[in-house]
Amino acid sequence: MEMAEVIVVEPKLSIAEETSVFSSSILESPCPDIDYSTISDAMLRPMQRKRTTPEFISKLQPGEIFVFGSNLRGMHGGGAAYVAYRKFGAIMGQGVGLQGQSYAIPTMQGGVETIRPYVDEFIEFAKAHPELTFLVTRIGCGIAGFTDDEISPLFEKAHDVENIVLPKRW
Repeated sequence: MEMAEVIVVEPKLSIAEETSVFSSSILESPCPDIDYSTISDAMLRPMQRKRTTPEFISKLQPGEIFVFGSNLRGMHGGGAAYVAYRKFGAIMGQGVGLQGQSYAIPTMQGGVETIRPYVDEFIEFAKAHPELTFLVTRIGCGIAGFTDDEISPLFEKAHDVENIVLPKRW
């Protein structure tokens, strides 16, 4: 005598129902080392990736600011500084701060440590202006000759500032 195969078809759950079942099955799991009361549904969702500055920026949305490396004299003759001057309102002769839809951070005056105060000033400025979004280019990594590994640590505090967007490698 042959046994008949029994197939049980269960109704398809909606995404909300699946999440609820998934969450409750985790929360009911008998692992004594975990305090499941501290786990929320938000923690179970995949983490959202933070936005990164595009490699090339040719236009900005309203409220976006192009952050570029400059020299103290504000001679925006090459690299991202020239782009800032030609497209985003950088002012010839102004080497620091907000100008048009751009923000200059001097990178040509010496070693990496001479750049830090300007980066710190920029981060404070961005915090004071949450209505703006600052797209930081790879400042200092072009004409100034620094590497990403030398410059990116200067922006460590910027990772927690919601309106500062950093290059992918930083």
